[in-house]
This record gives sequence, C-alpha cells and structure tokens, in this order.
Amino acid sequence: MKKTLIILGHNRTDSFCGAIAKTYAKSAKLAGSEIEMLNLGELKFDPILTDRNMKKESDIVKAQALILWADHLVFVYPNWWGAAPALLKGFIDRTFLSDFAFEYTKKGGYRKLLTGKTAHLIMTMDAPPWYYKIVCGNAWQSIMKKNVLGFCGIKPVKITMFGSVKQSDNNIRKQWLEKVENLAKK
Repeated sequence: MKKTLIILGHNRTDSFCGAIAKTYAKSAKLAGSEIEMLNLGELKFDPILTDRNMKKESDIVKAQALILWADHLVFVYPNWWGAAPALLKGFIDRTFLSDFAFEYTKKGGYRKLLTGKTAHLIMTMDAPPWYYKIVCGNAWQSIMKKNVLGFCGIKPVKITMFGSVKQSDNNIRKQWLEKVENLAKK
C-alpha cells in the first residue's frame, strides 16, 4: 500500500487549493493509498529559520515524521508573485534540514537522506500556465524539483499547474478536479 502525504501550502483549507488537496486525498484513498494530510495553515511553528539548531516545535517534529513515513509527497499550493506562499517556504526551511533530509560528509560533499520517495507538485495560479513557463521560467517548480526535493533524494517529481483560476468558472474547476482525481489514482 502506497503511503501518501499531502501538504497543503495554502493558509486556508476552504480555498481551491484546499479542494484540490481534499479531492486528491479522497481519490488516492479509494485507489488503495494510505493518506495523511498536513494543512500548513493549521500548524503552529515559526516559519523563520533563525538558527539551524533552533528548537523544533511539535508540529515540525510531527511533519518530519510524516515525511519519513510517506512514499509519496504531494505539495498543493498557489503561485503568489511567481513562487509559493511564504508559509510553504518557511515550512521547507524548517523541515528539510541537514541531518534530516540530507547530511554533510567528511569529504565536503553531502548524502541524500530521503531517497526512495517520489513527489508531485500541484500549483494554482491566476496567470495561464504557459505564461508562467515562458515568462517566469517555471522558477519555483525548478527550485522545488532540483534544489529542494532532488537535493534530498526525492525523485521523480511530477508537476501539474492549473490556471488561470481567477478567470475560471465552475465547469473548468470541475474539470481540473477530475484531472486531480485521475492523477491520484495512479
């Protein structure tokens, strides 16, 4: 049985990102996956990494345990100003730390500690996806895929983008949620 952790990087569960996360969870569970969900807006932690040795709040300890537990990580988040919300960036800064996600070697290199896991990034935006790809160069996805998840050994990392949410109607959003259902079944 596949163990999937869904990380909602939007501060509100009643957002369209929240609907995507819930739809993914329901569909993956029906397909036989074991599901856990982290709603970052509900966690209690300081998103500002001031020191690598700063005390980990209980929600960060729980999040790290769930990341270790999972075979597959699903990040659902909006694109704000070409990147993920500060809440998600702060969560990554506080959880994907050395001696958890990677470790430095004596020879000056590093070892990936989260190998054997896969990930899927699902991002919403007010711009159309082609605009984000061409004008912004898929900046945040590249950072997540290569600099964060890849650096820690998580691969492959799939990417799905939905936009323009602002200009979408209920029919388009329903089609997007059906796509999410199909992605979660795989």
